[in-house]
Amino acid sequence: MGNAYVPGLKVLEHTTLHLERRLPLKGRVEVRLGDRVTHDQIVARTELPGRVEMINVAARLGIDAADVPAHMLCQSGDSVQQGQEIARSHGFFGLFKDSLTAPISGTLESVSSVSGQAVLRAPAHTVSITAYVDGEVSEILGDEGVIVTAGGALVQGIFGVGGESAGPLRCLASDPEAVLLPEQLLPEHRGCIVVGGSLVTLPVLRRAVELGINGLVVGGIDDGVLRDFLGYDLGVAVTGSEDLGLTLIITEGFGPIAMAQRTFGLLKKHEGDLASISGATQIRAGVIRPEIVIPCDAPAGEEGGGSAEPELAVGTLVRLIREPHFGALARVRSLPIDLAEIPTGAKVRVAEVELLDGSSLRIPGANLEIIAE
Repeated sequence: MGNAYVPGLKVLEHTTLHLERRLPLKGRVEVRLGDRVTHDQIVARTELPGRVEMINVAARLGIDAADVPAHMLCQSGDSVQQGQEIARSHGFFGLFKDSLTAPISGTLESVSSVSGQAVLRAPAHTVSITAYVDGEVSEILGDEGVIVTAGGALVQGIFGVGGESAGPLRCLASDPEAVLLPEQLLPEHRGCIVVGGSLVTLPVLRRAVELGINGLVVGGIDDGVLRDFLGYDLGVAVTGSEDLGLTLIITEGFGPIAMAQRTFGLLKKHEGDLASISGATQIRAGVIRPEIVIPCDAPAGEEGGGSAEPELAVGTLVRLIREPHFGALARVRSLPIDLAEIPTGAKVRVAEVELLDGSSLRIPGANLEIIAE
């Protein structure tokens, strides 16, 4: 029965994370096995080839393709600057000469006497990856990257935008249902990860960007606010590459939804601690959840585990993911073996759950997600 339910968001007091930090292309690893690293330390880097610019020299100068090499003013492998003259026609009796300048800075890779084309490549772009969290290098992935192992608290969100960031946690909401106000954001919060309550508004988002706040963590957001903040409708895709000046993590869903008490309490407990966050989200196969990672030592007498996938059982903490109780937390009280008929007429497996206010419900299994504890 338990295996029929897909685990949901993780809200863990302490777990051990093994984070893969991999380059898009093979490059150079900058650390050694067993090194202690900080969240902002570069662990690997590589060079991405620059874009290619094709220049039709023959057509531009009005000459035959076979004559192009003789009209070039630089050779393959030479570096050129944007606007630099790279080719010139001989003209008639030394008059009416045409010249050709480089459209971009880069390197002249090749000149063809067959096509009459010259290939100009822009400078390579250096890509570096950081450790993301304070931890230890537990594995070297050849010349592609490393595995960083760290222990700490982990909170996963429903949805996020923006890339990786880090900063001290600042909990500004008085309770999980509070709405964050623009005047609560102050210059002293620059570089921080700010925790709100039930809703984030467009003025708050714009104020956060203006102040240089690194991240916002809130319970909910209206889809119209998200669209206005991004400047476009977000389709079904992987998020995390947006250049917004801010990483935004939504822990519960769309609309004014109070942050789960467990999530709010855990973040508030770590007020002032350094947190690493990522807004990367993928809903389809290979699910990626936005996350807040807070490196810290395990409580005394507690093992740093938490990696096993939870299964539904009596006593499991779950979140209801359909109206009219969307976002509510509950405990499973029983798992009836027999199928139950629901209002649509279908017969499905259900769970009997008790909400935090003490009321009981029978909920289809498809309408629950497990909250890993």
